[in-house]
Amino acid sequence: MLRYWTAGESHGKALIALVDGFPAGLTIDTDAIDRDLQLRQGGYGRGGRQKLETDTVDVLSGVWRGETLGSPLALQVINRDYKLERLRELERPRPGHGDLTGAIKYLGTVRGILERASARETAVRVAAGSLAKQLLQKFGIETLGYVVELGGIALPPTPSTEFTAARAQRDASPIYSLCPTGDPTVVAAIDQAASDGDTLGGVLEVRVEGLPFGLGTHAQWDRKLDGRLAQAVMAIQAIKGVEIGLGFEAARRPGSQVHDPIHFDAEHRDGPDLGFVRPTNHAGGLEAGMTNGQPLVIRAAKKPISTLRKPLASIDLDTKSPKGANYERSDVCAVPAAAVIVECVVAFEIAAALIDKFGGDSLAEMQARYQLFHDMALKR
Repeated sequence: MLRYWTAGESHGKALIALVDGFPAGLTIDTDAIDRDLQLRQGGYGRGGRQKLETDTVDVLSGVWRGETLGSPLALQVINRDYKLERLRELERPRPGHGDLTGAIKYLGTVRGILERASARETAVRVAAGSLAKQLLQKFGIETLGYVVELGGIALPPTPSTEFTAARAQRDASPIYSLCPTGDPTVVAAIDQAASDGDTLGGVLEVRVEGLPFGLGTHAQWDRKLDGRLAQAVMAIQAIKGVEIGLGFEAARRPGSQVHDPIHFDAEHRDGPDLGFVRPTNHAGGLEAGMTNGQPLVIRAAKKPISTLRKPLASIDLDTKSPKGANYERSDVCAVPAAAVIVECVVAFEIAAALIDKFGGDSLAEMQARYQLFHDMALKR
């Protein structure tokens, strides 16, 4: 079982992800992880902290000469803005954050909640997911996250048919979209929100290609891959909705316009779909909690950042008198960064499902089992 935990506070000394169950025999490319960490810090609308941090990963355990051992991996990202002990308490909780609820739940301080609830924690989730992406690539599985809506402005993707080119297109966009014509309008909307002291949210989409049949299972509710993906994505800070394939649109259509017909094309026999091709992919690559050989398409809705430069109404926790909420340095928009975070979180869950199906002691054993399954499935 592949899994991970994270530790650390927003302004603490460091953030750490402990990854357990990762197979032996993969040579880790830390430069690739650092590139994803840098992407997470980018995108138009980010705040001042990104100028202070230059996130890089340090692999503290689980490797020898750069190759995974099969033992737990500890991934560390240093906080260069370490100042936790010097920070003051917040007396006026911020609407939309966990400030008030957490302080009451733990009978403690707002500071103690916000430091751990902060989206800064996603830096090491990106590190763990970026590591998982390197495992997926050994099986021809590629992932890409991009923005499809921001501030109510639609950014319909027009990706290249070649995945590397699509990724380059995403990375070159200030919004991390695949809609170059829409980027200037969105940049202007972010500028206006900044001028108004407001914030903007949006919708991210992740596409995963090269998936084999049968990751996940129909047999138990907690092992269905669509459920695992939804839980992982919803657990990202500020994500308020997840949909796969048509998602909510499927509820508005008759069945004849929802379900994907099945055809067979012998020329595709050696591909991950084994020749069972679909003219549509409304299911988003998942049926009955299992991958069906089609690309996975998953979307997430990110709410606007809760910290506003023009604060919403709140109260003073000591006096209970009405006051404007505290302001902590923040972004105007982190939707582009969220596209990278969701991509990495999805990649980790796909890698976990891959290990569940094909064993996880070593990369070589997984590859042999993958090939055996492919050969046997061709005879089905």
